Amino acid sequence: MTPLLEVEDLRITFPTPTGPFQAVRGVSFALGRERLGIVGESGSGKSLTGRAILRLLPPSARLEAKRLAFAGTDLLTASPRALRGIRGARISLVLQDPKYSLNPVMTVGAQIAEAARIHGRLSAREARERALAMLEAVRIRDPARVFGLYPHEVSGGMGQRIMIAMMLVPEPDLLIADEPTSALDVTVQMQVLAILDDLVARRGMGLIFISHDLDLVASFCDRVLVMYAGRVVEERAARDLAGATHPYTQGLLRSLPRLDDDRAELPVLSRDPAWREGPAP
Repeated sequence: MTPLLEVEDLRITFPTPTGPFQAVRGVSFALGRERLGIVGESGSGKSLTGRAILRLLPPSARLEAKRLAFAGTDLLTASPRALRGIRGARISLVLQDPKYSLNPVMTVGAQIAEAARIHGRLSAREARERALAMLEAVRIRDPARVFGLYPHEVSGGMGQRIMIAMMLVPEPDLLIADEPTSALDVTVQMQVLAILDDLVARRGMGLIFISHDLDLVASFCDRVLVMYAGRVVEERAARDLAGATHPYTQGLLRSLPRLDDDRAELPVLSRDPAWREGPAP
């Protein structure tokens, strides 16, 4: 079966005063209709990889790959018009903080309806009905009332659900969720993950879940890519993450606090320069 998404030897380079800097180096993976987690520390290239799939990089960035294809479409050579037909409609991106993603001068309902109208080519009435149904799908109580609120009038957890509703209302084939729960408390995190899990299962979508929380990804995803310094150092089934073999992944796991852990201090990860260039064990 042809994968939904194919990424081979993805590289992203930025110019700097001291010369070109390669922020993403040789990332390769294929994605079916499954939940793929991408984990690593801040600056490891997780978010850049997600944005590169949609060609949403700064003008200064140079994007290269042997293959970057979605459902048979070459994203590297796709025209701007073809990309506009894919972004939002077939691939959606949920960012980590709704405060910076939602338009502050539009009601949340109008923003969701706009996404439905543009990508689904619906009438205003149909778009409103679809938006209300999606607000209900992400478990927002009294969706008719919330429809008319502005972003500053909703909580962080509700704002994140609204972002998910907006990205899912066109019924995409692939959802890229960039740390969608990082600003939420644990209870709301679990609610948002349950919503994503339910929607992905019912709609048969592919999901790329970008996070720095190894425990969260291990419990939620099917597969996990571990990134360090712009490259993938390990790939494992999520259920086997505790058996990771790369010393970087092992160090990340050891640095996590545990309820049954009696250590006075958590260990600091020691980095080996060879991890930047050498092959993954």
